[in-house]
Amino acid sequence: NEVMIRELREAFAALAVDDGVRAVVLTGEGSAFCAGADLHWMRRVLEWTYEQNYADSLELARLMREIYELPKPVVARVNGAAIGGGTGLVAVCDLVLASEAAVFSFSEVKIGLVPACISPYVLKRVGERWGREYFLTGERLTAARALECGLVNRVVPAAELDALVATTLERLLSGGPQALATCKRMVRQVAEQGLDEAGPATAEMIARLRLSPEGQEGMSAFLERRKPRWTEEG
Repeated sequence: NEVMIRELREAFAALAVDDGVRAVVLTGEGSAFCAGADLHWMRRVLEWTYEQNYADSLELARLMREIYELPKPVVARVNGAAIGGGTGLVAVCDLVLASEAAVFSFSEVKIGLVPACISPYVLKRVGERWGREYFLTGERLTAARALECGLVNRVVPAAELDALVATTLERLLSGGPQALATCKRMVRQVAEQGLDEAGPATAEMIARLRLSPEGQEGMSAFLERRKPRWTEEG
């Protein structure tokens, strides 16, 4: 609902500027990751005007983009059902780690709607082929099926999920904070650029990183056979 959307936007805005935060884990409390729209919110929506609906939907669209573009790695720890907008929250994360008990669904068509605000990010992960099938059918996907179509990166038994998250965070924290932020931006940009544009842009990107304090430290540490300083800060 609008309260959760606002609170998530506020939380991610704070995380974006907190230098003490190197990576973010997004998960659910209890048995679900995010079970979809709040029923009380849906009852209110029935009475809203177009302007009210547009403003509300725009807030969701902004939340999706803000998580997607967060300059820090975001890991989804999918502990249970991720339905509708909940699957959108999955799609905007960089790495998706799921329990075998997790289920996913783009169920909007079942109530005469579409997964509009989350569709750009879902399609980036799974492509048009799977998007057409699952957006149109609204069927539920098992964790194994979500892994097969690319929505999820890893699937493990529920008892092993926390260990997988911990291992993944350890790997992420071995990377330089600035490099990770640049890497996320690079993936977004290069995916939408032609080769003529991508060549100079990526050359500039790596040149700037080589001259940055972090790049200088990373290369020096490698040559001196020691760990870079940022690994001690994780």
